[in-house]
Amino acid sequence: MNIKLETSWENLLCEELEQEYFQNIILYLEKEIKSGKTIYPSLENIFAAFNYTPLEKLKVVILGQDPYHGA
Repeated sequence: MNIKLETSWENLLCEELEQEYFQNIILYLEKEIKSGKTIYPSLENIFAAFNYTPLEKLKVVILGQDPYHGA
């Protein structure tokens, strides 16, 4: 999977994205999708939020749980 991030986020996270644990997470998600499981958000949108706001403009992060209650 090729993860595309806005430049400021890519600069911050590039080393982390290359870590073995992170690569294992991506491989696991790809395997689950290939086996027919539905994963939300889709792989190409997992990091979409990082592309809407450059790091230097970020003021607040709101964390939530279970944003997808159905297809």
